[in-house]
Amino acid sequence: MTVENSDSQITQDLPAHWLRNYLPMWVGQAVSLLGSGLVQFALVWYMTEKTGSATVLAMATFVALLPRVLLGPFAGALVDRLNRKAIMIISDSAVALATFALVVSFHLGITQIWHIYAALFVRSLCGSFQGPALQASVSLMVPREHFARLGGINQAMFGVIDIVSPPLGALLISVMTMQSVLAIDLVTAAIAIALLAFLVHVPQPASVSTTEALTPKRVLADVRNGLKYAVGWSGMFKVIVMASLINMLASPAFSLLPLMVTKVYGKGAADVAWLESALGLGVVAGGLLLGVWGGFKRKTATTLTGLLGMGVGITILGLTDRSTYMLAVGMMGVVGLMNSFANGALGAIMQTKIPPEMQGRIFTVIGSLSSAASPLGMLLAAPVAEQLGIRAWYLIAGIFCAAMGLYGFIERDVYTLEDQEPGGKLAAAPAQVEEPL
Repeated sequence: MTVENSDSQITQDLPAHWLRNYLPMWVGQAVSLLGSGLVQFALVWYMTEKTGSATVLAMATFVALLPRVLLGPFAGALVDRLNRKAIMIISDSAVALATFALVVSFHLGITQIWHIYAALFVRSLCGSFQGPALQASVSLMVPREHFARLGGINQAMFGVIDIVSPPLGALLISVMTMQSVLAIDLVTAAIAIALLAFLVHVPQPASVSTTEALTPKRVLADVRNGLKYAVGWSGMFKVIVMASLINMLASPAFSLLPLMVTKVYGKGAADVAWLESALGLGVVAGGLLLGVWGGFKRKTATTLTGLLGMGVGITILGLTDRSTYMLAVGMMGVVGLMNSFANGALGAIMQTKIPPEMQGRIFTVIGSLSSAASPLGMLLAAPVAEQLGIRAWYLIAGIFCAAMGLYGFIERDVYTLEDQEPGGKLAAAPAQVEEPL
């Protein structure tokens, strides 16, 4: 089955039964993400309960972001050159090993905070390979006309995991040892690896040879080409800058959510779970709505509306207190719904416009540049939260996110992104064909 994209000259050579081939990989990743969600909740709550420190939580997020920021472009270059299926299997296996090391340390009673930092670093490093390999494979495994719907379905899947994992994590850490909770991730990782290894064929871009010798010079050249591609495309570069600024402010806000619950709302682990589940429910609702509706005719309008809605929700969240906790739960749902709009529509644009043989490095370049500002946000968030209160950071992040949404509607390079060819030129309108008389 071959599908050609006249807009970006992307050609797809799909397996004959593409859904039968793609579905096991999707199911495996969903199961694996559930296990990762349980681990994430358990570790964050463990650090919150043991230290009660905004600095510790901010540092944990900083450590988890570091590999993506510094090594992402190099990982993307390797994703485009090496076998993507093998990269996903090796990455999932390495994450499982890091989790196993934590299981052993908790069992022996020797766990230190730096052990958790090390595990988060390894998980992030592997994710820098696994995520782009998965994302870059989609455009060669799924028909182009389903990109937007798949984006919505994926957002819904992420939302379901966000709904289930916090309350399930809170329940499990109340009735099981920490090492037993972490061991669940080993089982889910094994399921994902088995499904991918035995049931899925992952195509390689036709123009890329996986047998070509890789040298540092070749990898550096690929990284430079990816940076040149992204930075030279004016509309794309402005989106990256917007994402960087939003990440710098919004990421710390959600990293500090457990402290928002304990210090502002005066509540506990179950209430953190309710907030995170509300976020997930919003993501599910937004993903399903996007999957059925498809968003506005102009996908960039869907993305920018999502940014505006997220900004409003985060701002109101920063105004809540102990007496308005339920309003905070509702606003987390709004933020999740609007996040699906923003991410689902933008992802479809990227998969449509960027050639498959460059998607690994471009997605990681975009991810690295947009994440580069997040560590700065982590370093700024801790002292601001300590001096001005945690809610102050939510207000700053929400107002700025809404402002970025408004800017995107006004800035032509951003608003017309989906109409542009790589390089920033507007695509030529199709020639009009006269009907014979």
